[in-house]
Amino acid sequence: MVCTLLRKDATKTIEKALKVLGKKNFALIMHSGSFPSVAGENTGFGSVNSNGGKEIIDFASGIFNSLQLGPAGKTKACDSSPYTGTIFSGNPLFIDLKQLTENEWKNILSEETYNSIVSANPNAGKNKTAYSYIYLKQEIALREAWKNFKQLNDKKLMKEFNSYKLENDFWLDKDSLYEALSVEHGNDYWPLWNSEVDKNLFNPKSYEEKINYGKRIAEISKKYEDEIELYKFVQFVLAKQTQKTLDYAKKKNIKMIADRQVAFSDRDCWAYQSLFLDGWMLGCPPDYFSKDGQAWGFPVMNPEKLFKSNGDLDEGGILMKNLFKKMFKENPGGVRIDHIVGLIDPWVYKAGKKPKVEEGAGRLYSSPEHPFLQQFAIPSIEDLDNEIKPDKEKRVKTLTSKQVKLYGRLIEKIVIAAAKEEGLDKDSIVCEDLGTLTNPVAAVMKEYKLQGMKLTQFTEPEKPKDPYRLKNIDEKCWAMVGTHDNQPIKMWADSMVNTHEGYLHVKNLVEDMDFPDWENKDDLIVELTKNAEFLAQTKLVEIFASKAENIQIFFTDYFNVYDVYNRPGTSGDANWSLRLPDNFRELNCIDLAKILKLAIIARGKEFANKHKKLIEELSEG
Repeated sequence: MVCTLLRKDATKTIEKALKVLGKKNFALIMHSGSFPSVAGENTGFGSVNSNGGKEIIDFASGIFNSLQLGPAGKTKACDSSPYTGTIFSGNPLFIDLKQLTENEWKNILSEETYNSIVSANPNAGKNKTAYSYIYLKQEIALREAWKNFKQLNDKKLMKEFNSYKLENDFWLDKDSLYEALSVEHGNDYWPLWNSEVDKNLFNPKSYEEKINYGKRIAEISKKYEDEIELYKFVQFVLAKQTQKTLDYAKKKNIKMIADRQVAFSDRDCWAYQSLFLDGWMLGCPPDYFSKDGQAWGFPVMNPEKLFKSNGDLDEGGILMKNLFKKMFKENPGGVRIDHIVGLIDPWVYKAGKKPKVEEGAGRLYSSPEHPFLQQFAIPSIEDLDNEIKPDKEKRVKTLTSKQVKLYGRLIEKIVIAAAKEEGLDKDSIVCEDLGTLTNPVAAVMKEYKLQGMKLTQFTEPEKPKDPYRLKNIDEKCWAMVGTHDNQPIKMWADSMVNTHEGYLHVKNLVEDMDFPDWENKDDLIVELTKNAEFLAQTKLVEIFASKAENIQIFFTDYFNVYDVYNRPGTSGDANWSLRLPDNFRELNCIDLAKILKLAIIARGKEFANKHKKLIEELSEG
């Protein structure tokens, strides 16, 4: 099916089918850098704020009601991963340079500069970003725009800029000062700076240090005033463009869902280091995929800085709440929280060590036997099953309602409270809970009725009660065939052809779904086992046939892009670089009408007969 805009009557039929199947939300997942460009506007990086972004919003309208974007923070020149970006500052790469050449921005960027960036794009004509190239070129272009913005001194724009700075000074002042210090020291990685004072400007250990550090802040602010103002200007431009995009999407009935990564960037670690637990890092314990665990190297918020003794938010808790308030305000569709375990029951390890029990690692809130972590423990030793190792998910065997509330207070008092204050409810919180959950995390999810994810590629087909299997997927969740870390479903299906694992997956599908056109189930199993196209289609049917009220689909699956966006454990420009091709309308995207028709049929004869007319409408395309 060619990816053209659907007729109005066709979109109405799809809306009707989604409603019949009980789907409240249908989201297309696409990180901003992966958006396509229109002709003559490919600078080497995508943006939802570009004309290419508008084309995707137009395309999605009437089919999807949400766009799930990736993390929006500022990334580093040496690391394109959006999951290590800043928590407050936005990514300058998401600024659409084209708009700066137009009247709305008083032509503060020359067309000559813009066209030179487009014409020299090394990945022109390819569905890949040119990260290192555009990182440098974007900065050059924005410096030119800043110079012209100052000279122009447009009263209206300058007034908006000044208002923006005042409204966001609680994070913008620190982030821009970091930029100045990066220039001062010749690199943007603060642990390499040769001044202990500059490393600790917001982490004084005494009143005397606080006074001296204040003087140093004033000195750097004066010396690099223009650099600081440039940083703030870039954030202002991005915020203004982002709001314009949100307004456009709203008119098209598309909501934006943000993505809150579990990490803090180098810039954030420097600015808020006094709030982190000294000498400890966040990671994952050893498992089937990693015998030594995953040493992410992300700082851990000090529990004593999150809440005061009376339960009110302390400095760290206020910071986290401000972060989520900003995200909910800017993304009325909600926020996806990456690695919800990291907020409820995080696995921590000593800096410089492996995240293994033998080297001192443990659960921050679930280790009453640990010589250091016991001070933060919520359960007692009597609440543990000591026959189970500390890195296993079922170790906390008993939990009182009071203990569940303690595990969930960050969720309740920060995340849910922030959503409510921005006019949203709990359903606007999407929890990435993929993988094995500890008992405390599962209890908190249940207590606060949080919606997790069900990723059907992760089904362990030999386990009848596997939570990712169709018959076990409940209503209050988000179902999908894959995320940004997975192979596209077609690639996955190819890997399953004529394998025992593929046979087990197929056997479950045949048991859980109705296939009335196949009288002989053995013949059906054989065909699904050897026909990758049929298997990939059936896996897509599966998520719509499930009870899940919310569906997400990654752009590679919807548009049949046979490539992987992220290969975990790899770095460099080749990773996180996949884009939707500029000519995406010429691609053969999935036949959604057919998939929805088959999903209705898969629900069983009685359900299909009840919606016979709708099935006929879907058959007409």
